[in-house]
Amino acid sequence: MSVIVALAALALLMLAAYRGYSVILFAPLAALGAVLLTDPGAVAPAFTGIFMEKMVGFIKLYFPVFLLGAVFGKLIELSGFSRSIVSAAIRLLGTRQAMLVIVLVCALLTYGGVSLFVVVFAVYPFAAEMFRQSEIPKRLIPATIALGAFTFTMTALPGTPQIQNIIPSSFFGTNAWAAPWLGLIGTLFILVVGMLYLQRQLHKARQAGEGYGTSLRNEPETAADLALPNPWLALSPLLLVGLSNLALTRLIPTWYGASHSLQLTGMPAPLVTDVTRLTAIWAVEGALLLGILLVLASSFRTVHGRLAEGTQTAVGGALLAAMNTASEYGFGGVIASLPGFVVVADALEAIPNPLINEAIAVNLLAGITGSASGGMSIALAAMSDTFIAAANAAQIPLEVLHRVASMSSGGMDTLPHNGAVITLLAVTGLTHREAYKDIFGITLIATLAVFFIIGVFYATGLV
Repeated sequence: MSVIVALAALALLMLAAYRGYSVILFAPLAALGAVLLTDPGAVAPAFTGIFMEKMVGFIKLYFPVFLLGAVFGKLIELSGFSRSIVSAAIRLLGTRQAMLVIVLVCALLTYGGVSLFVVVFAVYPFAAEMFRQSEIPKRLIPATIALGAFTFTMTALPGTPQIQNIIPSSFFGTNAWAAPWLGLIGTLFILVVGMLYLQRQLHKARQAGEGYGTSLRNEPETAADLALPNPWLALSPLLLVGLSNLALTRLIPTWYGASHSLQLTGMPAPLVTDVTRLTAIWAVEGALLLGILLVLASSFRTVHGRLAEGTQTAVGGALLAAMNTASEYGFGGVIASLPGFVVVADALEAIPNPLINEAIAVNLLAGITGSASGGMSIALAAMSDTFIAAANAAQIPLEVLHRVASMSSGGMDTLPHNGAVITLLAVTGLTHREAYKDIFGITLIATLAVFFIIGVFYATGLV
C-alpha cells in the first residue's frame, strides 16, 4: 500500500504538469497528500521540515543562477547577438543543419561547465531565430535543447564538470574521467540516435505542411530592422561565460581555501562557509556577470531603450523557473522520506547483476524524484556498498559503476514533473501537450544508451 501511495503522488504531479497546471501548487499538494495517507499527523511537520526546507534550500543556492541566466539570455535577444549568430550559422551551414547547430552549441556550453538551466536561457534566443528562419516547428526546440544539454554532455562525455558526473566519484573513489571509452561510445550513441530521431520528427512535420508556428509565446524580441553586429562579437559573451566559468572554478578555491570564515563588526559569531560546496555555483554566477557586462558594454546603445522592460521580463521568468524547480525539489524530498520509497529501494537490491541493478535503481529513483542528481544521490547513498561488493566479486572496475550511475541519472529523470523540463518549457513558451512528446523521445534514447554501454562492456571489456 505504501508503494501505491508514493506512485499515486508521482502520477498526480505528472498529470498536473502535463495538463498545464502549476507545479508550484501541485507539488506540495501531491507530496502532502501522500503523507496524509501514510501518517495524517505528520502532514504539518513534513510540510515545514521537509518540503519547505528543501524548497528554500534550493532557492538559496540557485536563484541567483536562474536570475543572472535569464538576464543574460534577454540581453542576448535585445542586442541582436542571437540573430547575428544564427544568420552566420545559416550562411556557413545552411538551414538544413539548424537542429545540429543548436545541439552542438548546447553541448559546448554544458561541457564548458555552464549550468543546464543557464544553457536553456542563453540558447533559446538563438534556437528561436534559427528555427524561424529555417521554418522548423518551434515545438521541436525543447527536444533539441534537451539533446544538447540534458544528455551526453551532462552524464556521458568523459570529464564533464556537471554535478551528475561528479557525484559518483565520492562513492566509488573515481574521477570525472572515469570509463572514458564507454563514455565516448555512449555519447556517440545518444548524439547519432538523437539526431536521427529529431530529423525524423522534422520530416514528418514538413510532410504535414507544418511551419514554425503562429500565435506563439515568449518569442525573442529582437527588432526586425536591427543592424546585426559582427558574429564574432556576438559570440564573445558566450565564449567569455564558458572560459571565465572554467577559470573561476580553478581560482575560487585558491582565493578562499576549502572554507572561509567571515567576521564583520556586527556579527556575534563568524560565518563559516564551505567553499568546496559552493565553488561551482559562485563560478557560474561570476561568469554570467562578466557575460552581462560584456553585452552591455558592446551594445548599450542598442539595448538601453528596452533595458528596463527587458530585465523585468527576465526577472519574472527567473522567478517562475526557480519556483517551479524548487517545488519539484521539495516534492522529491518528501517522497524520499516515505516508507513506500524505502520499499522500492530495498526491492531493487534483489537484482543480481550490479550494472543492471545500478542502472535500474538510479533511473527509477531519478524518475520518482524528478531529479538526476537527487535520485542518483539517494540510490548511491543507500546501495553503493552493495554495488561495489558485487562489482568486485564480478571483477568489474569501479569506473564502470561510475559511468553507468552518471548516465542512468540522466535517463528517466526527465519525466513531465522534472524541474529542468518545466523550466525549458516555461522559457520557450510551450506546454507539455505541445512539446513534451519529443522530449520524452530523447529521454528514452538516453535511457537506452545506458544499457547499450553495459552491453558494450560485457562484449568487449572496454572501459
